[in-house]
Amino acid sequence: MTTYTLHLPRDARPGDPSALDESELVKDAFSWGAFIFTFLWFFVHRLWLAGLAVLLVVLAFGGIMAVLDVHPLAGTIAQLLLQSLIGLEANSLRRWTLARRGRPAVDAVTAADHDEAEAKAFARWLDPRSAPLPRNPAPSPILSTPRRSEPVIGLFPDAERPR
Repeated sequence: MTTYTLHLPRDARPGDPSALDESELVKDAFSWGAFIFTFLWFFVHRLWLAGLAVLLVVLAFGGIMAVLDVHPLAGTIAQLLLQSLIGLEANSLRRWTLARRGRPAVDAVTAADHDEAEAKAFARWLDPRSAPLPRNPAPSPILSTPRRSEPVIGLFPDAERPR
């Protein structure tokens, strides 16, 4: 099972079917497309800045390998490690870019494939009883307890009681 995040415009309200026209599901897993095609994958997904950054990193990495005169086998292994890092972080960069463009993640679903995830996410969005949690939940009562006014010495304030 894989987790997918549902991204909708900021002003979208649960139960609004018109908001689903602009929806996007992003898989929270390794991206084989980004691993194989590196910066081209970013350009296909309209992630221009991230694609340019990845292109510059790949070119700089290749240049550094050439300047250092690294053994071809070691250079290939290093390049595969760089591509693995790109594949691991590609969907996170995609989520970050969507949030920056005003389309934050509003829900997360677990499904076997993209179609099942889309069906689950859309059903949850359209059903007001199973709507996702609000984006800014109320603060926890544990975190809002008043602080002590007595000084704390060290890491254990109860161990230093006045005599």
